[in-house]
Amino acid sequence: MLELKKIAITGGVASGKSTVCRFFQELGAYVVSADAIAHDLLSLETNLGQKVLQQFGSDILQEGKISRRILAEKVFKNPAQLEALEKLLHPAVLQKIDELYRQAAHSRKWTSFVVEIPLLYEIHAEDSYDVIVAVLADEKVAKERFKQSGFQPEEYERRMSRQIKPSQKAKRATYTLINNGSLDQLRQEVIKLNSILKENQFS
Repeated sequence: MLELKKIAITGGVASGKSTVCRFFQELGAYVVSADAIAHDLLSLETNLGQKVLQQFGSDILQEGKISRRILAEKVFKNPAQLEALEKLLHPAVLQKIDELYRQAAHSRKWTSFVVEIPLLYEIHAEDSYDVIVAVLADEKVAKERFKQSGFQPEEYERRMSRQIKPSQKAKRATYTLINNGSLDQLRQEVIKLNSILKENQFS
């Protein structure tokens, strides 16, 4: 059986990664989000959730659930705690991605397997992918999009401080998509890239 091509979508904050993934999904890809997986795993019903609760204390709970906001505020003030959380979270997320990939490949229903993974290079997961696509937007454009999504400007800086520069991600990626224009322009770029990937399916 031919293996399903495994594609990572990465890039800076508010660059358009989720939108690129949505367009790939429209073209028949099985799409997963590392952030969404992390959200699901940070539940008191999971082993990981229980470990996080033991490690960081009951003050991360809100209405009987782990609050990602409270947890984030706690760990970002303390580099050692952030590192401890990432050591718990990242391996569990990567394991779940592998599990979903095996399911998708086995089903033979999908054109490709696409993962939105902002911290791909930061957690050294790039070797697990056949193709890496960096989504880039000018910082001014990205900040405006982030603001329109309801976030504070300092939150943009805080998130970006955890990442290597988008330009460095682009240099290391297989392909780069520039997203400074309209949604339709981005959709057309994804359609073109998807065609290229299909042509290279057997290479």
